[in-house]
Amino acid sequence: MRLQVLGCGDAFGSGGRFNTCFHVTATGTCFLVDCGASSLIAIRRYGVDPNGIDTVFVTHLHGDHFGGLPWLILDGQLVSRRATPLTIVGPEGIQARLEAAMEALFPGSSKAERAFPVVVTEIAEGRPVTASGFTAHAFPVRHPSGAPSHALRIEGEGRVLAYTGDTEWVDALIAAGREADLLIAEGYTIERPVKFHLDWATLKARLPEIAPRRLMLTHMSVEMIAHPPEGYIAAEDGLVIAL
Repeated sequence: MRLQVLGCGDAFGSGGRFNTCFHVTATGTCFLVDCGASSLIAIRRYGVDPNGIDTVFVTHLHGDHFGGLPWLILDGQLVSRRATPLTIVGPEGIQARLEAAMEALFPGSSKAERAFPVVVTEIAEGRPVTASGFTAHAFPVRHPSGAPSHALRIEGEGRVLAYTGDTEWVDALIAAGREADLLIAEGYTIERPVKFHLDWATLKARLPEIAPRRLMLTHMSVEMIAHPPEGYIAAEDGLVIAL
C-alpha cells in the first residue's frame, strides 16, 4: 500500500497547501480519504488518474474536506470520460449536501446523465462500510459541520490507516487510532487551544494510549508549519508514505 498526500492544508490555505486529500494505492484499487475543494487541482499536479479512484471516504462535510467532490464528478462526466462507478462514503446527510453543492456550483449538474454511477453510502458509528476491499469504521468527533463529523479507521490488506479528521480532543480517538500502521492526526496548533481543533500538545500527551506505529500531523496552521517536527511526520503536499 502507498499513501500520497495530495493536500494537507487547513481551510485557509496556510503555507500555500491544498485542502485535505489523501490518495491510497492498494492491490487493484485506489481510494481517497477526504476530497477538499482544491483536490482536482492536486490530482492533476501529482499525476493521479481520477478514473482510477474507486472510492472516496469522507470525514465531514466542510468544504475543505468534501468540496472537491462536485469537481471530481464533473471531471469524470465531461473531461476524463469515466466509465466505472464512483463510490462515496460519508456521514449521514452527505447525499443531500453533495447534491446541494453541485446545484450551487453548476445548476442542473446533480441530475445530469452520466456514463458512470455515483454510489453514495452513509457511514455511522457502529455501522462500518466496506468499499474497494477496505472496511471503514466511523468514530464520532467534536467538530460541527451541519452533519455528523467522524474520525475514520480504515482496514484492509493487513494494514490499518486511521485519521482523526478535524476535532478537538475526544476519547474516541483512542479507539480510532489504536496501534494503527499510520495515524493521520490534525495538528492545528502547537499548544494554543482552538475550539473544535486538535493541538499537538494535547495529542502528544495521549499518544501512549493510542500507540500508533507511525504518526503524521496534518491540517496545520502557520505556527505549526514552522514548528520543527518532534516525534511525528510533518505532512507536506506530495509526500509519499509506504504502508
